[in-house]
Amino acid sequence: MKAETVAGGGAVHEDSLYAEHKKIYPAAVQGVFRRIKWGLLIACLGVYYLLPFVRWNRGPDAPSQAVLIDFPNRRFYFFFIEIWPQEVYYITGLLILAALTLFLMNAVAGRVWCGYLCPQTVWTDLFLAVERLVEGDRRDRIKLDQAPWSAVKFGRKVLKHALWLGIAWWTGGAWVLYFSDAPTLVRDLLFFDAPLVAYIWIGILTFTTYILAGFAREQVCIYMCPWPRIQAALTDEWALNVSYRVDRGEPRTSVKAAERLRAAGQDAGDCIDCQQCVVVCPTGTDIRLGPQLSCIQCGLCIDACNNIMDKINRPHGLIAYDTDINIDRREHGKPEIYKFVRPRTILYVAVISIVIGIMTFVFTTRATLGVNVLHDRSPVYVVNSDGSIRNGYTVRILNKHREARDFVLSVTGAPERTRIEAVGATRKQDGNPIIEVGPDQSQEVRVNLIAPRDAKVETTAPIQVVVTETKAGERAAAKDFFKGP
Repeated sequence: MKAETVAGGGAVHEDSLYAEHKKIYPAAVQGVFRRIKWGLLIACLGVYYLLPFVRWNRGPDAPSQAVLIDFPNRRFYFFFIEIWPQEVYYITGLLILAALTLFLMNAVAGRVWCGYLCPQTVWTDLFLAVERLVEGDRRDRIKLDQAPWSAVKFGRKVLKHALWLGIAWWTGGAWVLYFSDAPTLVRDLLFFDAPLVAYIWIGILTFTTYILAGFAREQVCIYMCPWPRIQAALTDEWALNVSYRVDRGEPRTSVKAAERLRAAGQDAGDCIDCQQCVVVCPTGTDIRLGPQLSCIQCGLCIDACNNIMDKINRPHGLIAYDTDINIDRREHGKPEIYKFVRPRTILYVAVISIVIGIMTFVFTTRATLGVNVLHDRSPVYVVNSDGSIRNGYTVRILNKHREARDFVLSVTGAPERTRIEAVGATRKQDGNPIIEVGPDQSQEVRVNLIAPRDAKVETTAPIQVVVTETKAGERAAAKDFFKGP
């Protein structure tokens, strides 16, 4: 039965739908890209774990947490930004920006998101760091797994999994802190006074983090995540990708054999087939085989190869961020060409700028007042005993300010001498009722429009319900109809 080997897995037979899983033991490596990954890991995890504890003063009777998803009060707070449920289109805009930014990153440097910023990559890196701390580097971990069970092996495994579960638990705990006041919820969690739903979500996220970062690891990137398939359709020939420079690396040979070949004036590649680029790869990919779906473009193979080049006195860059076009050009003695600015990247930047511009304009010009009107349906109008015609409405006034405000309710387009009656309103201005709405609240008001019997009433007359703030004069209006016989 014929079989072949796949990156990140074991042998896969022609009559099998699945590859046999082969555990990956990535070796530690030092270098520029490893330092970049450490820096981004610390920054990303620092933001995720600590951001719920950052305070932001919004005034009295307002939450002081800088970033808060307040479901009970139907608000989303992000520092000075406050989003109401009616403004969910801002979330849509942010999702569009995130997608376009991901497309731009892909157009410039391939799967750079996967290699440096993806949560799966970040937490897997963290779990691997713990594993190395407890069990040692690649050879030590392989030796430990192959050794028979002993007190030392059992102790190291228990310690590793305990640390993994601790990280996973705090990952789930940090997530729920974004939905309630963080210091208060932490105290409630410690004394088992928190809502049951908080413990449920912590349990779910603890389990998923522990499994995905501790066990699934590269299997998520290779088999579960859809982005590698989407990315392959979005990339082009000018995008930088981690590449083995065949023009320089082939033919492969040992260090001494390469020296003899060069001394004799014959071709010798810089690749000495040391396999270091493979053993440091978190997905077990051999980058020398060309572009592969399993490669997450993390650059660790570049660091490993550069370290080997230092030892054999050869220049860096046998593996590097490059394009197939440049590899081909070097083979033909042509200079390298890099096109970061091209129609694709210009288009992405332009669309991103337009979306940011639209969102900024809408946000800076958004009103702090809103009004909605709902006409009675049954009956749509009533003829009173004195011959007047009454239409009933439910008017909801939205006050987004942190202080109570008075609003004058008026109507335009109604028949002449139409009277406005607002249930519960005791104050008036120029015959129009004044409605008080509390801070950061909405107020529902029952409103009747009554046209006298001698007024000219159309079957359907368009009207506009207008609310005007008494001090600043801010206005909001909603359209509806006045119905008649």
